[in-house]
Amino acid sequence: MEFKRASTREQITQFLLERILDGTYKPGERLIEMQIANELNTSQAPVRESLRYLEAMRLVVTEPYKGTRVREVSNRELEESSQVRVALEELGAELAGQHMKGQVERLEIEARLFMKAAKDKDVRAYSQHDIEFHRIIIEASGNQLLLSIWETVVLENRFLRTLNRIGKDQLTEFGEAHLPVIDALRDGDGKKAAMLLNHLICKFHFLKEPESEVQK
Repeated sequence: MEFKRASTREQITQFLLERILDGTYKPGERLIEMQIANELNTSQAPVRESLRYLEAMRLVVTEPYKGTRVREVSNRELEESSQVRVALEELGAELAGQHMKGQVERLEIEARLFMKAAKDKDVRAYSQHDIEFHRIIIEASGNQLLLSIWETVVLENRFLRTLNRIGKDQLTEFGEAHLPVIDALRDGDGKKAAMLLNHLICKFHFLKEPESEVQK
């Protein structure tokens, strides 16, 4: 595989990231710089930089005398990252409401695509379109810092393979739970969209909803 010199590190990072997220590189698997460099027909330096970047994102871990490995993650960490995601997405939806009123075409496209993936029981395709659905909402918030933090948390969520815990047979139910969010944002009701996202993430990420919300 050939990479343009100007963006070698970025392209290698993306390549490694995709392999981690789709399970090509399994949790605990060692990532060897020289091996990767040879496969990608590049030097070890940009590979090393990419691995450092992925370590900062908490996707890999480097230990003395053991090298770099794909990080193994506990169920507790999955729960914690999902808790943070709830808070970020609630804020994002509230801010996005005023900007998305009557303009939800992009959300509708992604919804059609992830519902098709659900019907086909294609977890990988579902994940890609589901993440894009949520990204569109966060981007519409207009808050770049929120988007940056959200991307880090959601990458970790994907890495933890939340969808595999849900199971292929529940993908359609999961997808359908997103549709009322579109209706709320079409109406410009950010607070309602935020509440719906809270329930959605709590239910399908196996979190306990706040008692005040449950009682409403």
